[in-house]
Amino acid sequence: MKLKFALPILALLAAPAPVLAAKKQPVGPPATADLPINAPAAVVADKSNQLILDLSSGGQVVIQMRPDAAPKMVERIKTLTRQGFYNGLAFHRVIPGFMAQGGDPKGDGTGGSPLADVPAEFNSLPHLRGSVAAARATDPNSANSQFYIMFAPRVSLDNKYTVFGRVISGMPNVDKIAPGEPPEAPTKIVRATLGG
Repeated sequence: MKLKFALPILALLAAPAPVLAAKKQPVGPPATADLPINAPAAVVADKSNQLILDLSSGGQVVIQMRPDAAPKMVERIKTLTRQGFYNGLAFHRVIPGFMAQGGDPKGDGTGGSPLADVPAEFNSLPHLRGSVAAARATDPNSANSQFYIMFAPRVSLDNKYTVFGRVISGMPNVDKIAPGEPPEAPTKIVRATLGG
């Protein structure tokens, strides 16, 4: 089963007007200062809650993960990162004005880790520019290793996917991720590490 977005998103992408409008919108400011993280101080103080991605396109992306909002998904990302699972994986589905999806060892949207799927942890964190969430199949409890980073807000996804973090540094490097489904020359995660 492909771990692409469920029907509400596919329907949204099938509608020509919203897709065209999304492509014409500017990708936004170079940083994510347009929205504060609003994470509890203890979450921010624990540097292991930061996911650091070194990209093949150059540059680094730092994601503040939110175990207070999605503890199981954050623990999954931490476990896989410590195992080196994400190193060398590509962003296989990148839609300008929407999102960049990666974390699939097969590189086609059908793969995941050997670990069991993670149950849905829908929460109040919104889908805004720089938000990071768990990709899944139509089953809400099918998230595993794949995740996506939003290029622009998409409130229609709120409470339908597990948002577990937000880019706090390197959003211009996210904007440079090669587009395509799949991209001809995909941007890869050279190395994923945890802060601290």
